[in-house]
Amino acid sequence: MSKVYTTEELIQILAAERQACLKGERLKLEVTVSGNPVIDQFIRTEGFQKFTAYQDFKAAIHNYQREHHISGIVWREMTVKGKTLRYPEVDTELVGLTSDIAILQSAKNSILNFWYEVTIDMDLHLSFNNSKQYQQITTPDVERIAQRTEWASLWKWQNPNFLEMILQLGWGNPEEARYKRGRPHSGSEYIHAVNPGNLPIG
Repeated sequence: MSKVYTTEELIQILAAERQACLKGERLKLEVTVSGNPVIDQFIRTEGFQKFTAYQDFKAAIHNYQREHHISGIVWREMTVKGKTLRYPEVDTELVGLTSDIAILQSAKNSILNFWYEVTIDMDLHLSFNNSKQYQQITTPDVERIAQRTEWASLWKWQNPNFLEMILQLGWGNPEEARYKRGRPHSGSEYIHAVNPGNLPIG
């Protein structure tokens, strides 16, 4: 029986392939930018060929994941204001299986409880227009959004003078929710918490 790769091994394989593509060691040569041979001869296509080669490889890994039922879940740990949370998220390069979505859903309440604890007295902003604009909101607004979503994830930007906590409230497939290409079946809302008087940067 042939070896089946683990989640961690697939992440390492994708990272190595991404580097090979960036270095130009992998190109999808038949790719053209416009499809018009007259125009394409004047356009540098190498960057597009690198990107396409990696996307094709990543799609093959995603198919392998589904075929062998390999989870896309990685476990993260975050410490903020002396409080620590260990929580699941789907790795940004992998896909979430149906069983992974169930894991994310079961972790939603603990992520939200942690978020509420560490963002007390912080200003809350809802991002829109691909995080180019923000609207200040309140905790009840966050609660209403949370009721309409299936799972949650966290990020933080922190230095000695600044803290920004980002809460992703999502539904559907995480890999589609991230880039808004899956709406209305998959999507996310992003809530940014910052210290009073600061604006989000993330």
